[in-house]
Amino acid sequence: MTIRHLAALVLASLLVVSCGKDEQKKKAFEVKFPFAEYGEAYAAKPDFARLEHDHPLSVDDLYRITPEVLSLLEQEQVDQIYARLSSGPIPEGPYEGDLFFPKGGSGKLRLSEIAGGGLKGLLVNVAGKKLDAIGEILWKGKVFYRKERLLRNRIEDLSPLKRVGLVEDGGSANPLQKIEVGGKDQWLLFPARLYCGQSLLDGRRESIIIDYAFTDRLPGYRRMPDMMAGRDGFAIRDEIRMVRPGFYLGRAYIDRSFVVNFVLWNDEVAKAAEASFRSSGEAPEDCWSGTQARRVLTAAG
Repeated sequence: MTIRHLAALVLASLLVVSCGKDEQKKKAFEVKFPFAEYGEAYAAKPDFARLEHDHPLSVDDLYRITPEVLSLLEQEQVDQIYARLSSGPIPEGPYEGDLFFPKGGSGKLRLSEIAGGGLKGLLVNVAGKKLDAIGEILWKGKVFYRKERLLRNRIEDLSPLKRVGLVEDGGSANPLQKIEVGGKDQWLLFPARLYCGQSLLDGRRESIIIDYAFTDRLPGYRRMPDMMAGRDGFAIRDEIRMVRPGFYLGRAYIDRSFVVNFVLWNDEVAKAAEASFRSSGEAPEDCWSGTQARRVLTAAG
C-alpha cells in the first residue's frame, strides 16, 4: 500500500467520524422539549410553578435528555429542565461524571479567573494552571456513601495534580485511599457531606446537596488538594436532581455563585430501574418534594 493510499484511507475514516458526530448533533437539535418563553432580563424569566403546571415533562422527555443534548441547550433551558426535576434517591456507589457547557458557553472552566476576594491571599502562590487542574477533575467520577451521607471524588490520574504540587504525601499515617471501579484503581480525594437542602435555583423543593465546606472534618481528608474545595478555598457546593434512575443533573456553585453544570450516571442503576420508571414515572424520594405535586407524564397517563 502506497503512502498516498494510506493517507486517503485515513482521510476517509476521519470524514466518517466527522459525519457521524454531525449526525448526532443534528438529531440532538431535533429533540424538542416543552419550554416556557423567556428573555434576558430577570423579570422575563418564567415562574417555575407555572412552568411545571403548563409544561410538564414526560417520561419520554426524560429519556431523551443526554449530556450531548444538554450541551446544545441554552442555560435558561437547562435551568427550566432542572426546575422540573426532583431529588430522587440519594445515590449509592460509584457514578461516572462530567461537566458540560450550554450553547454559547466558552467550553472552559477557568477557576483561576474565578479566584478573587479572600482567595487571592490564600492562593497567592498557586498559579492559574494549578487551579484549572482542579476544575478539570472535581466534576468527574464520584463515589456516594449513602448510609454515611459522605461523598468522595474519584481521580483516575493523579499526575495533573502532582505536576503542579497539589498532592501532599501523607505518609503511612494518612495514605492516599483508592477504590477499584471497572477494573481500574482510582484515588479518592475531596470528601464532601451529603444531605437534602434547598436548591439555590428553585426553592420549591429540595435537592441533594454535595457540600465541601467542612471537608477538613471528614474521613479521608488531606490538606492538599482537599482544602481547595472547602470553606478556606473555593467553598464549593453542588446540588443534584434526578433526571431518571441512574442519571442526575447537577449545578456547581463557588461561594454561592453558579459556575458550571454537570451530569452523573451509573449504567447498572439505570438498567435495573428503567422498566419500572418508564411505566410509572415514579422513583423513591429522599428529600422534601415541596407542596406543588410534580407532574411526570407517562404513556398511560
